Amino acid sequence: MAGRTCVIFGVSGIVGRNLAEHLIALGGWNVVGVSRHPPLGLKEIEHRSSDLASAADVRTALAGLGPIACAFYATWSRQPDEHANCLTNGAMFRNAIHAVAEQGGLEHVALVTGTKQYLGSFDSYATTELKTPFTEDQPRVPGENFYYVQEDILFDAAGRFGFHWSVARPHTIIGYAPGNAMNLGTSLAVFASLCRETGRPFRFPGSPQQYGFLTDMTDARLLARHLVWEATEPKARDRAFNVVNGDVFRWKHMWPLIAASLDVVPADYRGVASPLVEQLKDAEADWQALVSRRNLKPFRLAEIAPLWHVDGDLGRTQECVNDMTLSRELGFTTYQRTAIAFSDLFDRLRRERIIP
Repeated sequence: MAGRTCVIFGVSGIVGRNLAEHLIALGGWNVVGVSRHPPLGLKEIEHRSSDLASAADVRTALAGLGPIACAFYATWSRQPDEHANCLTNGAMFRNAIHAVAEQGGLEHVALVTGTKQYLGSFDSYATTELKTPFTEDQPRVPGENFYYVQEDILFDAAGRFGFHWSVARPHTIIGYAPGNAMNLGTSLAVFASLCRETGRPFRFPGSPQQYGFLTDMTDARLLARHLVWEATEPKARDRAFNVVNGDVFRWKHMWPLIAASLDVVPADYRGVASPLVEQLKDAEADWQALVSRRNLKPFRLAEIAPLWHVDGDLGRTQECVNDMTLSRELGFTTYQRTAIAFSDLFDRLRRERIIP
């Protein structure tokens, strides 16, 4: 793919941004990023603004690029229910991929979905019996799921336009992307900063099952490497892959490590969930005072700490572990210790003056 053009849909998000940074570091790629707004501080790519809900708008955004060898799709639009998610996100994906294919030269499309492939949508989250660790050959679970809609659109388009495809299924993603709608690591960093500055207890907010069960996560930097591998390794063509760091952990052991990285004392866990949406429902004034006092970048709390996502992730009552054997067998052996992924993120958030 070196020297050819690739397009990242969702370049301002946690996956797209880290993928763009990885491709820039690799060199030799002509990287075009598509999103509604340019990603903050990422000036090394060509950015095209587009509303993916409009097929005409996507075509206009891509006009003049010439042949596009590879497309990475890593965005979604949250809707009131899963039926609306299917309609909206299916249409957005179809518009994006058809517009790229019409440019000519398309060789590979990499779609990023996630572990809700096995858990079910937010409307029917983990309501069926789960078989862990999750493997890529497990059947779809009953009920509507926009991941399934996107996969079917991908398979149909690949047959129509003649490109290869891959699907990446990460678990909860750790990575730098201010303003991202699903960002557990940054949310925990903000929570810890408020606890340290205001005296709130830094207490694990999730369920006792999540506190004690095994789980895993995905570093956005590792996911970026995997996506490039998917697009360039012939053995990875036309397959779906779980993409996680490679280690497993329990939150009861990870929580003190996160606290130490953020210089806050962890509070004892009381054995019941205490959602962050409730703990921080009146915290905007405290956050703005902290921003002013510590000379941080002027983000609103809701912009950088999507608490609903943290509560959904840590509030699960089911074990969630993903198997990476398929990637290992085909040659992808990159590994990332999750505790280091968190500490690296926190260090960057400090450098960027998002947390003190």
